[in-house]
Amino acid sequence: MNFDIQKYSHVKTPFYWYDLDLLENTLKQVKDESKRYGYHVHYAVKANANERILQLIRSYGFGADCVSGNEVQASINAGFESKKVVFAGVGKSDDEIRLGLQNDIFCFNVESIPELQVLNELAGEMEKQAAVALRINPNVNASTHHYITTGLEENKFGINMWEMEDVLQALENLPNVKLIGLHFHIGSQITDLQSFKGLCVRVNEIQQWFFARHIIVDHLNMGGGLGINYTDPEKELIPDFASYFQVFHDFLAVRPKQTVHFELGRALVAQCGNLITKVLYIKKGVQTNFAIVDAGMTELIRPALYQAVHKIENLTSIMPEAKYDVVGPICESSDFFAKARMLPETQRGDFLAIRSAGAYGQVMSSEYNLRTKAVAYYSK
Repeated sequence: MNFDIQKYSHVKTPFYWYDLDLLENTLKQVKDESKRYGYHVHYAVKANANERILQLIRSYGFGADCVSGNEVQASINAGFESKKVVFAGVGKSDDEIRLGLQNDIFCFNVESIPELQVLNELAGEMEKQAAVALRINPNVNASTHHYITTGLEENKFGINMWEMEDVLQALENLPNVKLIGLHFHIGSQITDLQSFKGLCVRVNEIQQWFFARHIIVDHLNMGGGLGINYTDPEKELIPDFASYFQVFHDFLAVRPKQTVHFELGRALVAQCGNLITKVLYIKKGVQTNFAIVDAGMTELIRPALYQAVHKIENLTSIMPEAKYDVVGPICESSDFFAKARMLPETQRGDFLAIRSAGAYGQVMSSEYNLRTKAVAYYSK
């Protein structure tokens, strides 16, 4: 971690610190490895909507994958081309749909017949034709946390294949929408590439179903979900994008002239972000001591929400290790970052770095307990 603690020793904590050199190296690898196969990458804005992060990602020519109207607007404000903006999400409001139509975005990823009908109505009112991709539930297990699994039949996302005949029939009567693609997403923080192989096999079957009905779409959106190394970030600061894209090249049957799209978020930004916090108190416990820090679940909710594990480093102590529960100041028992974690002997005033916090960290922060939101600093 290329962080100069002396430079920030008098800065108010907690704060986010982003290593922009690491982010640029990550973006270069993604661009190079996707370009090898002619794949299109859209950044999943929900992972981190920090304006400076968005602008840097846009500068590498990527598109934007959005799940709200405000994300669409933020992407356009950051300079993303509207024709590279995709709007997904199971519950788009009328105003959000109108925003997408006004900006002539590339595609709406549609998740139900009622959404198709509303989109058709609103596009008609605006004398537009909306390009749509059908988000199909492939019923593929992503082998990840159940809160971030999205491709099973019991999840709220997507259209099930047993509904597809009704969907095609509905499309025949919706003149203001145009089917241009199919969209799939099976989950997030996926580290077993076999899950993506399973997705490819299933998409090939689904494509064959459409082909039998004389339908070949122009675009396949394979989602994202590639995970990162949270427990040992230094071992894998940049995910193995070469192997990731190779899986799709080897197992996805792409029809002539079809383009393949991805919506990567966490894999691009997670490792470049770190939450820097200061120790307020050391409190004696029964089996471990408590290191009470000034950051909490308001700054990084992942451990409380997903039981997520983040590496924690003491930036100012070189003492022998002891066992600590690293906890925050929020009035909730779920407000902790680690339990029984071995750290160098820690005392009031020490700086801790909670690593791999560039995705679903700052963007999910809140003002619960009337907390002041943490600001961000950058390596350059």
